[in-house]
Amino acid sequence: MDKKKIMILGGGPNRIGQGIEFDYCCVQAAFALKEDGYEVIMVNCNPETVSTDYDTSDKLYFEPLTVEDVLNIYDKEKPGGVIVQFGGQTPLNIAKDLMQEGVPIIGTSPESIDRAEDRKKFSQLIQKLNLRQPPNGTGMSFSEARRIAKKIGYPVLVRPSYVLGGRAMEIVYDESSLEQYMR
Repeated sequence: MDKKKIMILGGGPNRIGQGIEFDYCCVQAAFALKEDGYEVIMVNCNPETVSTDYDTSDKLYFEPLTVEDVLNIYDKEKPGGVIVQFGGQTPLNIAKDLMQEGVPIIGTSPESIDRAEDRKKFSQLIQKLNLRQPPNGTGMSFSEARRIAKKIGYPVLVRPSYVLGGRAMEIVYDESSLEQYMR
């Protein structure tokens, strides 16, 4: 009897804000799935990671983490689903496109990924759950960000949506620094 297959998308190249912690998560997921009897297919293009070691998964595809490349592997291997949440920003960014192409996303759904990464949606969820959070706001322009910063008071922490690990996050202490950040 053939084992059921599960594909894990790794983190790709290490970069600021996305590094080895995601590889660790992918490796642990692979070990747990193998222990549960699954055939594990790892897709990653970083030779400096443990997830690309020959004994971490049953099959390794050393390919770019693009929708096209992952779909080609998916079509060839026909796994029961793909896990995206352990590899960091790169696989998270392609989850919705993969799902729209008919690929089952196992674990965190693209909708939940969006809810967690969109600062406004996340704040609304926290409010709905009656959880405490620091004063915050979402601005898409300098004028919106300035209005929010005046309401909260400087210094403020600014960051884009859809990034992990603090990438592009900055503390701004005054309006001119905020304007420079928002350019």
